[in-house]
Amino acid sequence: MSDYLKDLFSLEGRVALVAGASSGIGANFARALARAGADVVLGARRVERIKALSDDIADDTGQRTLAVQLDVTDGDSVKAAFDQAAENLGVPTIVCNNAGIADPMWAIDVTEESWDKVMDTNLKGMWRVATEAASRMRDAGRGGSIVNTASILGLGVGPTHTTYSTSKAGVVQMTRNMAIEFQRFGVRVNALCPGYFKTEINESYLESEPGRTHVAMTPAKRVGDLKELEAPLLMLVGAGGSFVSGVALPVDGAHSVLIV
Repeated sequence: MSDYLKDLFSLEGRVALVAGASSGIGANFARALARAGADVVLGARRVERIKALSDDIADDTGQRTLAVQLDVTDGDSVKAAFDQAAENLGVPTIVCNNAGIADPMWAIDVTEESWDKVMDTNLKGMWRVATEAASRMRDAGRGGSIVNTASILGLGVGPTHTTYSTSKAGVVQMTRNMAIEFQRFGVRVNALCPGYFKTEINESYLESEPGRTHVAMTPAKRVGDLKELEAPLLMLVGAGGSFVSGVALPVDGAHSVLIV
């Protein structure tokens, strides 16, 4: 890597924490951050799974890694995860807020239990992680970057996704508001809004006939490759994005242009 590119994208000497790191986008983010030079804390409820991934990333990159149990619906769990991160690797100055769930159904059929579960994970859970991260950075006297994983369904809507879309629209607005509040601490807050990337949360739909038909109607006529999220992430968390805050960035092959 040239010195120019290294200055823009290198994360050497940084500590990153990824919430929701056990699979899909979160797991890919953890590996990308380590490959860019960061020491990485992987947080998720499935500790056995992230422990194996943590060891694999350490072997692959030579970076220090740590697997911690993290349930974003539990404030005490969030605090404990950040405590472990600080004790073992240092205060995270990069936080990828990625934990999320979906429970698709028609709006008229949504139960309060389903609504609360999705909101508590996707919106309140991200609020818990982001505010804990920012307070730790502030108290350490260090700036940093928080990236919330939203969705193109936070920018537009789709049938059977009332709850999910509402939660992700909340994430977009929360990101913008936190950006103006946390800037005085030197903490930038942005959101990535992925289009369709095949993960555990949507794999069955994307492999179904309706899913394939839907993807064929998008401008790119394909789902994204997880690697296509890496450069946008590294830009937002690294020196190359030092004056970028409050952005909700679609990474979707122009899909959101159709649904906004």
